[in-house]
Amino acid sequence: MRTALGALRSGHWPSLVGAWLHFEVSFMVWLLIGALGVSIAEEFGLTATQKGLLVALPLLGGALLRVVVGPCSDRFGAKPTGLALLLCEFLAVLWGWLGATSYLQVLGVGLFLGVAGASFAVALPLASRAYPPAHQGLAMGVAASANSGTVLAAFFAPRLGQLVGWHGVFGLMIVPVLLTTVLFAALVRGDTGIFRQESRPQWWGTMVDMLRLPSAYWLCCVYAVTFGGFVGFCSFLPIFFHDQYGLDLVAAGTMTAACGLAGSLTRPFGGYTADRLGGLKVLGGVFLGIAALTGAIGQLPHLTQAATLMVIAVATMGFGNGVVFQVVSDRFQKQIGTASGLIGAAGGFGGFLLPSWLGLLKDVTGTYGSGFLLFALVCVAAWLSVALAIRRSRRMDNRLNDVGHFPH
Repeated sequence: MRTALGALRSGHWPSLVGAWLHFEVSFMVWLLIGALGVSIAEEFGLTATQKGLLVALPLLGGALLRVVVGPCSDRFGAKPTGLALLLCEFLAVLWGWLGATSYLQVLGVGLFLGVAGASFAVALPLASRAYPPAHQGLAMGVAASANSGTVLAAFFAPRLGQLVGWHGVFGLMIVPVLLTTVLFAALVRGDTGIFRQESRPQWWGTMVDMLRLPSAYWLCCVYAVTFGGFVGFCSFLPIFFHDQYGLDLVAAGTMTAACGLAGSLTRPFGGYTADRLGGLKVLGGVFLGIAALTGAIGQLPHLTQAATLMVIAVATMGFGNGVVFQVVSDRFQKQIGTASGLIGAAGGFGGFLLPSWLGLLKDVTGTYGSGFLLFALVCVAAWLSVALAIRRSRRMDNRLNDVGHFPH
């Protein structure tokens, strides 16, 4: 404990607190439509496909904006970029409160809420730059644990919705957004005096250089599965538990909150385990575990079994998120902002695809089980990619050893 506290004191801890608050509240905003999806769907009489699109659009908006916000964080600084995002979040929830009177408008609100998902590309670089290299893993793990905002949204939004309606929940969300804006401005220090690993190159050149690396594409794919699974299921589970098992809005939200909590708590342990054992080795086991769990849920067992398996599955996805970003921070230390934006965007896009196909396949096949089974197959494919990456890494190590022992 003393070692951890000493590590946290080695950097600018108020900036870390600000990063955590930004990420926490932004995640609440980002998944607000998912948490209220049952109420919105009932008001507009939506099909399963429409429900899937409803909760998926905020994830798509976040995916698109992360590509832009990551380089902006590198070039203009995390603090001004973060404040701009909070302003946009305020406007988005204001629209949800005073407008959104049709399904089309709600889709527009959802897409606008994607700005909150881009917080990822602000909070992680901010935490990284506020600490020296020896303690950046801990700092980034603390900041990333703020995806527990998922839990708060899933748990409280349905309960508040019963009291003030889903429009009213958007209005109430204005309060934490404004409070976070004030605290973020006060706590986070500018770039002066903060440990930095990179200068501010032209963001486009940095992005192009990164896109030339095959490992960047691979990390995008695996993160689209781990984080995409985490955020996609946390968005869609209220609808799934309501439609499949007949749970009311509050009970379905409580189940989803339990899943989100499990996924949030395990993320730092994923990074820690990857530090000890190696990210690639751990990641292979993660994908096999997720495949087995979601494949079992695809059989649509009894509610108790389904809920237990879902909690473990989302916990494994959260663990995998920590593992993936341990690999990211190791391979892209000098472009962590751009890497966070690009790879985070892929994660958000994976989250968009998952609810979309869960709803679509429900309408096409008549069962939610087909969507879960498809995700299990995707996880098997991801495991194969990790196995190939490990094999390639071993070959490269052998070549380096051969060169090192070559007689001169």
